[in-house]
Amino acid sequence: MPVVVFPSSQLLWVRVAAVLFTCVAFSVAAHGAALPLGSMNDWCIFCWALSFACSCLVLLVEQCGLQARIPVSWSNFPITVACYACLLCLSATVIFPVFFLKDQQLYYEVRDYRIVSTVFSCLATVVYMWEVSLTKAKPGEVTGYMATAPGLMKVCQTFVACVIFILVSNPVSYNQHPALKWCMAVYCICFILSMAVVVLCVGECTGYLPIPFSKFLSAYGLLAVLMYLSATIVWPVFQFGKQYQYQSRGRESNNVITVAVLTALNFLFYLADLAYTARLVFVL
Repeated sequence: MPVVVFPSSQLLWVRVAAVLFTCVAFSVAAHGAALPLGSMNDWCIFCWALSFACSCLVLLVEQCGLQARIPVSWSNFPITVACYACLLCLSATVIFPVFFLKDQQLYYEVRDYRIVSTVFSCLATVVYMWEVSLTKAKPGEVTGYMATAPGLMKVCQTFVACVIFILVSNPVSYNQHPALKWCMAVYCICFILSMAVVVLCVGECTGYLPIPFSKFLSAYGLLAVLMYLSATIVWPVFQFGKQYQYQSRGRESNNVITVAVLTALNFLFYLADLAYTARLVFVL
């Protein structure tokens, strides 16, 4: 009987660890954590389950040598999955203990289950960070765009935008002034374009653009920086300015403050992205 031998490597064991840790995190939470119904519970389970499923797919394709049969760019797909999974698990690692452990009166068994899920979520986050560090582009290495610093920042930009969408829609906090609707337009336009870049790279469709991909990245990067700069200024001015006669309270106030911080964070991502892209296009 023939024996199938899988080639061993550090990256292989990192991916195996990611699969195991995410599996334990959502299995334990679903089995014995006695979680109440709610969006935060669903979000954490979704983060772990999606990361587990995508990591299993990458692991199986790699070990079975099916890269050529998958209709995506394999130089871009695995690191994109790892980066998104890292951010998803990081968000679950922060959200889960805050909502389901902090200030909770729990039976010891239920509390233990929740602690185990939190620990394994943290471990999964670390492992995904390790995978990204192993697969990202090294100096002088020819690789896919998503493995470069601008590609990884595209993932961060889209993820932060998704968090902003959740915060501004629950409750709706951008209908008080047209300027706030402009901020919402900035979030939507930049998210769509960044996600389009990710999809084009992963799907190997950059050649279908009517202009060179490098010029598209430069033009879009400059536009996004200017738009996010305006949102970084406009959002806090029209949310917190006393002259606009609107004061957020309670949870809505916390959401508005968080959106202001995330807007500034995404502006920095876009600014760094533009700087890296300019270097790749005009220096190299």
